Amino acid sequence: MSREEIYKRLNEVFRDVFDREDITVSDETTAADVEGWDSLIHITLMDAVEEEFDIRFDMKTVVKMKNVGELVSAIEEKI
Repeated sequence: MSREEIYKRLNEVFRDVFDREDITVSDETTAADVEGWDSLIHITLMDAVEEEFDIRFDMKTVVKMKNVGELVSAIEEKI
């Protein structure tokens, strides 16, 4: 699966979790860039990502992620 395909699916996950159709994430996107992205939503988001891609992240991996680009790289490693 290409990064482009991952982003297409990931953007849908973000739009669903945040209930906003205007969200488009990129490599540089961080929680500070998305209104409402707090620690509680982060848990919901990670759960939705894991479900969408049928993968599981360990807590160490999740904590180390600094932006969406690192999330996409972690997804690539798992699939």
